[in-house]
Amino acid sequence: MRHSSEVPGAAKCEGASVPAVKVWSGRQLSPRGFLSGVVEGPAVIAVRDQELLPTASPVSSAKPPITLGGCGILGVGIWLAVTQGNFATLSSSFPSLSAANLLIVTGTFVMIIGFVGCIGAIKENKCLLLSFFIMLLIVFLLELTVVILFFVYTDKIDKYAQRDLKKGLHLYGTDGNIGLTNAWSIIQTDFRCCGVSNYTDWFEVYNTTRVPDSCCLEFSENCGLHSPGTWWKAPCYETVKIWLQENLLAVGIFGLCTAMVQILGLTFAMTMYCQVVKADTYCA
Repeated sequence: MRHSSEVPGAAKCEGASVPAVKVWSGRQLSPRGFLSGVVEGPAVIAVRDQELLPTASPVSSAKPPITLGGCGILGVGIWLAVTQGNFATLSSSFPSLSAANLLIVTGTFVMIIGFVGCIGAIKENKCLLLSFFIMLLIVFLLELTVVILFFVYTDKIDKYAQRDLKKGLHLYGTDGNIGLTNAWSIIQTDFRCCGVSNYTDWFEVYNTTRVPDSCCLEFSENCGLHSPGTWWKAPCYETVKIWLQENLLAVGIFGLCTAMVQILGLTFAMTMYCQVVKADTYCA
């Protein structure tokens, strides 16, 4: 059986007296590390005045998933930008809103937040911990607001999206819009659809009875000039929308996991912030 022993030297904490500390078979704890619950050594349980104090904080373990997640998102965004260019730039109103740019910005922001949290947890810095908590809370509230607005204004968003996509069709094949051109070609080929709401959407673009070759049932050069019987008839907007609805469970699970990680990060950050404040108050 292990025996407790008095730890000499644990009598000062920034000028304040600290009662003697008993450690169960472990190395001495630093006054600040002891008070804030961070162990300097393999000690298991520390007892002071019959009060059990935690020897490890869960906060530092909450930051790596956020930081690693940001690195992963940033990596995918960079890979997509290098290999696919401006793929998925379908909007004429927001030409910079490509999948690659969105992932790069999101990944960078998440990495910054995770880095602030990591440094704050390691250094036990109140300012950094509070900054991490506030930034993560703002992100969480923004995400929640976007989700609520999306469900409230679904019909209006549908109409605006279709109108904007039809407007973007006029940029198909033009100089400087290779990303939009590639995106429409890939979508129409993979989803076996043509146009936004109908293949006739392309008639206004070409001012004739013609569609892009990616609309053809069997691809060949200038097959878009053939009869409508050789083209896909399904509207791309509805086809992609149905595909998203069929995969709604996966999207919901991903969103729920993201929310849980953020809530845990908020909880652990505030917990450690309170520990540090309590330690500083005790030592004052």
